[in-house]
Amino acid sequence: MSDPDFFPTPKPVTVAEICAWTGATVTDDKAGYIVLQGVAPLDTAGPGDLTFLDNKKYAEMLAATRAGAVLIHARFAERVPAGVVALVVGDPYRAFATATGRLYPAALRLEGPYGATGIAAGSHVHEAARLEPGVTVEPGAVIGARAEIGTGTVISAGAVIGHDVRIGRNCHVGAGATVIHALIGNRVILHGGVRIGQDGFGFAMGPRGHQKVPQIGRVVIQDDVEIGANTTIDRGANRDTVIGEGTKIDNLVQIAHNVEIGRHCVIVSQVGISGSTHLGDFVVAAGQAGLTGHLKIGTGAQIGAQSGVMNDVPAGARIMGSPSRPIMEFARELATLKKLARRGPSSGSDHEN
Repeated sequence: MSDPDFFPTPKPVTVAEICAWTGATVTDDKAGYIVLQGVAPLDTAGPGDLTFLDNKKYAEMLAATRAGAVLIHARFAERVPAGVVALVVGDPYRAFATATGRLYPAALRLEGPYGATGIAAGSHVHEAARLEPGVTVEPGAVIGARAEIGTGTVISAGAVIGHDVRIGRNCHVGAGATVIHALIGNRVILHGGVRIGQDGFGFAMGPRGHQKVPQIGRVVIQDDVEIGANTTIDRGANRDTVIGEGTKIDNLVQIAHNVEIGRHCVIVSQVGISGSTHLGDFVVAAGQAGLTGHLKIGTGAQIGAQSGVMNDVPAGARIMGSPSRPIMEFARELATLKKLARRGPSSGSDHEN
């Protein structure tokens, strides 16, 4: 639930205003005058709350909800209980995100933990660094020589920005993050503990030992990327590691040197992507998937959780398993194994007494 100490209680709004924000429609024009003052899940929402239903797994909760209004797809609208206003919309979850952002704008303004603006006395900004007006640097942060940071960007407490790094406008670098050997676009969010631009894991292996290969590339992060806490992105060995525009990366992800990730991809927690693998646009990699090096993952491909990807993946393919294979093939194999398990040992088993 929302805590007013962290996110101020929003001012009351009408159902009509929410419809204007989200494009939702109501069947009863009088419902537009109903007043709401918060958001909540289906099962805890009260008469003053807006809620939503986007997943049929939670359809049973709809019958018992006490919410004032619910954003809902047309196919579920008839199930909305009496006394709850149905706001019919094509994408309820996106609509709920839009409404929540309007009601709680502070949740979209990423501020540093210190809470002040400007250049803090306890920060360390090299005299050769170039900061546009309106940059916030919190105590304990370090900004190296010739680094460039755009207006509206927040460098949180304890973050380190290396020499010659370039960070665009309206970015957020979380507490304790480090950014070296990197070029970062506008509106990029790096959560706490992120590591950008350190050496890639490159060694020339041999019987006399493993010789370190100099990593002389960069990390290039394009506009509107968000990277979760404690994710690590290595700089390229002799080319750049690239994260494409609009891509969202969860916590605890490892991205190796020379990897190129396309636009608007989604990389979920604990995914590991080995060196020189290329992902097209709108690729999804679910939790704990592992991708070996030097692969090409086509645009729109979907990789299931805990998959082990060892070969190229065509555009639009859906794969799962380890080693990964088409998801329908994986499902058939799983069904066959279940049938064999239910059947038990054959009558001619060598293990019979």
